[in-house]
Amino acid sequence: MRAEVDKRAMAALSAGHGATDFANGALPALLPFLIDRFDLSYTLAAVVILASTASSSLIQPLFGAWSDRRGAIWLLPAGVAVAGIGIALAAAAPTYWLVLLLVVVSGLGVAAYHPEGSKFAAYASGRKRASGMSLFSIGGNLGYGLGPTATTPLVLALGLTGGLLLALPVLAVAVVLLLALPFLSDFVPEVGSAAAASGEDRPGALAVLLGVIAFRSVAWFGLVTFVPLWEVSLGHSKAHGSHLLSLMLLAGGLGTLAAGPLADRLGRRPVLIASLLLTAPLILVYVLVGGVPGAVALALVGVCVIGTFGVTMVMSQEYMPRRIGMASGLSIGLSIGLGGIAAVGLGALADSIDLRSAMYAAAAAPAAGLALAMFLPSTRTRRAFAAEPVV
Repeated sequence: MRAEVDKRAMAALSAGHGATDFANGALPALLPFLIDRFDLSYTLAAVVILASTASSSLIQPLFGAWSDRRGAIWLLPAGVAVAGIGIALAAAAPTYWLVLLLVVVSGLGVAAYHPEGSKFAAYASGRKRASGMSLFSIGGNLGYGLGPTATTPLVLALGLTGGLLLALPVLAVAVVLLLALPFLSDFVPEVGSAAAASGEDRPGALAVLLGVIAFRSVAWFGLVTFVPLWEVSLGHSKAHGSHLLSLMLLAGGLGTLAAGPLADRLGRRPVLIASLLLTAPLILVYVLVGGVPGAVALALVGVCVIGTFGVTMVMSQEYMPRRIGMASGLSIGLSIGLGGIAAVGLGALADSIDLRSAMYAAAAAPAAGLALAMFLPSTRTRRAFAAEPVV
């Protein structure tokens, strides 16, 4: 059992995570352009996000179960490639319905990569599980943050057909992962080894955690979907909204780097509860105050929400040590998919009342998640892949 995180393996896995989430992050930046091109309502715009989240998340547990039973390391490069090709073609699609179809294709690539990537990140993390998973998560955070940053100027300069160029960096990472497969396969633990040892599964604890993640995801997808549109409604440019979205996402990367080591030192549960406690007030500051204080608050929302993605991933794997692929797929997939569905509800609320009401609803969700998080059990007495106690 290695004591430290293997940096080479984690760099490859984090790059793949970044590439898939780069494709995912490009979609919210495309929304204002798609709204103009197809004259979409807020609800139809949210349906585009739902198509992405449903395909990229709800099917993840199936990929995870497949990985647990048979192993599917080839999903690493394949998932990355499909994610990039799908979003690039969606940008240039001539009809709204074709956009939805290609967004689903891209989402399937995302769904294929995440459970397998999370499982191998656990293998390569050694005893520092939360710290290692934070490094894996930072790739996704950076990729999601760079997606809008690259997409908006590209589309402004070349039009939506320029979105085809989004596939190039993603495909480059897919090639790197393909070449790295022999090296990564060495991290699969042997049957009977200490690394392969499993504790008891606790599906009840995982169910509570999934509920917490779902509420957190309502706020997350509400902001990802509506921050650019909120800024446009205030009279700001589309580029300004995309820049604020990127600020939130990139700040979340810094939060990820801090949350992993903190969770290894202080415990998973306390770090998660503290983040939920701060999220709702920060969202309200962004909506009610705006300006520079609002931008700072939005960045801190990214720190609190995105920063704990890796923490909840580790918690899910520790609650289900015998099925870490499925646990990973559920924690990233099913609950985040529910957040995407909630984003459509927020879109309907924005259409029927106003966008401000939808932003308030997004702020209320973390408070509900906080109440549920109080019922989470400790992971101190049970841990997969290592002997020392954690919380």
